[in-house]
Amino acid sequence: MTAFMKVPMSTGIRWLFYAVTPNETSFENVDDVPRYIEDAVPFFVFAVALEVVVGLLTGKQVLRINDAITSAGAGLISLLPLLLMRGIEITGYVWVHERFCLYELPWNSAWTWWLCFIAVDFGYYWFHRMAHEVNFMWASHQTHHSAEDYNLSTALRQSILQRYLSWVFYLPLALIVPPAIFVAHLQFNILYQFWIHNEMIKSLGPLEWILNTPSHHRVHHGRNPYCIDKNYAGTLIIWDRLFGTFQAENEEVVYGLTHPINTFNPIEAQFGYVKYLWSRLWEFDNLSDKVSSLVKGPGWAPGKPRLGNIEDIPKVKAPVKKYDSGLPLSLSLFVLSHYLLVLIGYQELVARKSGLSQLNVACFIAYIVLSLTCFGALFDNRYYAPFLECFRCVLFVACDLYLTRGRLEERPVWQHLIQWYFLFSACLWGLQAVRMLMSPKNEKEQQKQS
Repeated sequence: MTAFMKVPMSTGIRWLFYAVTPNETSFENVDDVPRYIEDAVPFFVFAVALEVVVGLLTGKQVLRINDAITSAGAGLISLLPLLLMRGIEITGYVWVHERFCLYELPWNSAWTWWLCFIAVDFGYYWFHRMAHEVNFMWASHQTHHSAEDYNLSTALRQSILQRYLSWVFYLPLALIVPPAIFVAHLQFNILYQFWIHNEMIKSLGPLEWILNTPSHHRVHHGRNPYCIDKNYAGTLIIWDRLFGTFQAENEEVVYGLTHPINTFNPIEAQFGYVKYLWSRLWEFDNLSDKVSSLVKGPGWAPGKPRLGNIEDIPKVKAPVKKYDSGLPLSLSLFVLSHYLLVLIGYQELVARKSGLSQLNVACFIAYIVLSLTCFGALFDNRYYAPFLECFRCVLFVACDLYLTRGRLEERPVWQHLIQWYFLFSACLWGLQAVRMLMSPKNEKEQQKQS
C-alpha cells in the first residue's frame, strides 16, 4: 500500500499547477526523469475527493459516480500500454534527436527549460486543433469529450490512441532540445490541464488573458454551437488569441459530444468512434470521398465545407437531460469500491513491474480491462452484467489463492479482507445471476432490452 503515494503532498499539488522550477525538473538523461503522471495518480484521487466535499458543503452535485468512474477508467486504460513499453512520443523524439540534432542546447540551462516550456505548449495547441479538425485524429480525441459532466474526473478521460498521433507535433524540438527536458515538460503540460476541468472557479481575473483557465476550457468542452472548435490551449491561451480560435464563456455551457455516446462503458468511449469511422468509410463509392472522410472534419460530408456547417450542430440549451440508467446509490458505491481496489492494484503493479515477467504484466492488464468492462456493464444496467461481474470476482479469488499458495498465513490482514470482499461480491452477483435465470421469460427480455 505504501507504493500508492510516492511523493510529498505539497510536491504533488505543485505538479498539477506547473509550479516547478528549472533546477528541480531539469535532467541530463531521459531515464532520470520521474514518471510525473503515474506518480500523480494519488493526487488526482485526492483532488477529486476534495471537489466532492466542497460540492457537498456548497450544496452542489459536482459529479455522478457512474460518469466519474467511466472517465477514470478511460484514463487508466490510456496508461496501460506504458506498463509494457516506453511511450512512442519519447521513443520517437529520442530517435530523431540522436540522428538529426542540429545543435543541442545545454540541459542544465534555465533558457533551455523556458524555451521548451513555450515550444511544447505551442506544439500541443496545433496537435489539439488538428485533433478536432481531422476526422481520423478526432476518432481518438473524442474520448475526452464524451463526458456529459464537467469536473476534475473529466480530465482523467484520456484516449489510449491519442499519444500515437500527438508525438509528431513535437519532433521539430528534437533538433535542438535535449530529450529529458522535453519529457518533463510534456508531462507537466498534461498535468496542468487537470485542474482547469472544474465549474467552481469562475474567473482568474487578468490571468484569463494569458493562461488557459477553467472558464476557457469549459467553452472548449461545450456542445453549444458557439463553443465548437474553440480554445485549444494547453497552458497558455495566447495561441488561441493569436490564431483566431478564442471564445469567451457567455451562455451556460452544455458538455459532451454533439451526438452523445449514451454508455458508461470506457471501452466503448475509447473505440466507439473508430468503429463508426470505419463503417462510414465504406459508405462512400469513390476514393476521394473516402480520403476526405478521414482527413477532413467530423462534420464533413460531400458538398460541405472542410469542417462542415455550424448550422448542422444540434441546438442545445442548458439544462439538458444526461444519460443515466438510474441505478441505486448502493450499486454505484459498490462499483466505486471495486474501482478503487483496481486503482490500488494498478499502482502496486507500477511499483513492482520490474520484478514481473511481461506475461504476468499482460495478465494483470487484461484483468484491469475486464474489470472496467464489468463496471461499464453494471452502470449501463446490461442484462449480462451480473454474470460477468460474478466471473470477475471469482477469477480474482482464484488467482489470488494460486499466487499466494503455501504462504496465506504470511499475508497482512488487509489482503485477507480484500479476498473476503471479492468472495462476498462473487456470491452476491452469483445469486443475482441465478435469480435472472429463474425469472419469467418476459422479465429476461426486459433485462436484455435495457
